[in-house]
Amino acid sequence: IVRKPYLRASAAMQQRVNEKENIEILYNTNTVGLFGEQFVEGAHLVQFKGTDKEQMLDIDIDGFFLAIGHKPNTDFLKGQVALDEQGYIALGGITTETSVKGVFAAGDVADPHYRQAIVAAGSGCRAALDAKSYLDAL
Repeated sequence: IVRKPYLRASAAMQQRVNEKENIEILYNTNTVGLFGEQFVEGAHLVQFKGTDKEQMLDIDIDGFFLAIGHKPNTDFLKGQVALDEQGYIALGGITTETSVKGVFAAGDVADPHYRQAIVAAGSGCRAALDAKSYLDAL
């Protein structure tokens, strides 16, 4: 389900998806709701919302993963630590150190590339090790 009339993924990833027979891409489509008894069984969709082509559509599904945009939740840090142009916390070199001495960052707020739970967990471990080294040096 893609809200826009195109995918924003890399050309290689688009090709991989398009080659899969069991994947159907629904462009210009928004999810209105999900339905099911104990588990998700389907989704209510609207295609071409706000146009003369607008239509409602129900599809059967057994899972739903929501991913809309990638804006990090860092607005509250503006003026406190350095952020990059996308709003991610800027890290110092290969460490998790921020622009503020003794402040370390981990997870999706400092990762504009991978945005995966396992990577966030690993960066949390790195930040803990960096913080320990910082405290040991005091």
